[in-house]
Amino acid sequence: MADPGRRIPLRVSNGKAYAWDIDDIAVLRGQHHICGVLTGTLPHLSQQNVFLGIPLVLMPEEVVVLVEKQLAVLVDDLTAHRTPSIETLKGWNEERAESARLQIAAAEEDAQDRPAKYVLSEDALRKRKEREERRAAAAKAKALAEGEDIVDPSILASTSAPQNQAVMTERPPNSAANNVTPPYTITLPASSSSLQWYDTEGCTYTSIEDARAAGVWTYPADLHERAKCGVFRDLWEKGYFMGGGIKFGGDFLVYPGDPLRYHSHFVATVIDAPLATIKPMEIVAHGRLGTATKKAHLLCGWEDEKQEVSYFSIEWAGFG
Repeated sequence: MADPGRRIPLRVSNGKAYAWDIDDIAVLRGQHHICGVLTGTLPHLSQQNVFLGIPLVLMPEEVVVLVEKQLAVLVDDLTAHRTPSIETLKGWNEERAESARLQIAAAEEDAQDRPAKYVLSEDALRKRKEREERRAAAAKAKALAEGEDIVDPSILASTSAPQNQAVMTERPPNSAANNVTPPYTITLPASSSSLQWYDTEGCTYTSIEDARAAGVWTYPADLHERAKCGVFRDLWEKGYFMGGGIKFGGDFLVYPGDPLRYHSHFVATVIDAPLATIKPMEIVAHGRLGTATKKAHLLCGWEDEKQEVSYFSIEWAGFG
């Protein structure tokens, strides 16, 4: 299990942050109420658009709050992938070849103790012939008892089997085909302890400012992005879980607990300033949509100078 006290590495690639370790994902969700979105495909799963696996991609607001709270670090994923030397690659190939030789030798030794497939011993052939003769005698006796025409046992035996049944050809025990080694599977290591493909030293950043200076991370870059980060952090500190709210006409969905157990109570829309102008039709639309989806709509006004948030809840009400 991952150490809950350590900072979780978030691998940054093309401006998005990913968590690749399943233990880190469990810590993010269970201890830090950060959900993210699973984006990886699962092998042998038909519904790839319903059930997904690692990596976990995080919203930029989730990344900012985790780094600011010293719960995670940012890793430049492109720089962390190192090109090994020629000598290292040669050693890795030799290690793979040696592993393959050992597995082949073990498989061949095991195959010598197994009987060849589909080869019957003399005793098995004799028992099979006796069973066929008994079936033929029983069929002949039944036909005589019922007064039916007697059918040649050889014809009866050939017609009694289903026509689509495969016929197995028996080979003599000493045929050359019996000496063929049966197929087997060997496993080659995908990596080696001596081969350093990935090294995070020199490309790990503990603050947003350091990552921005290195060109690894740029969010937040303007007032609206700072407002979204501020609103997200304030709701997160109050103990809420957050998810993307674009499906419901807002910036975030606000859950009272884990989204696997609770429905969202609010749809949050971020306003860049507390005194920003809002069109009346927007208020009506937010109120009607929130009521139709059994949610209240939150208008979250961010004050950049004081780093504070003011909330207004919109709910549709009947009159008269």
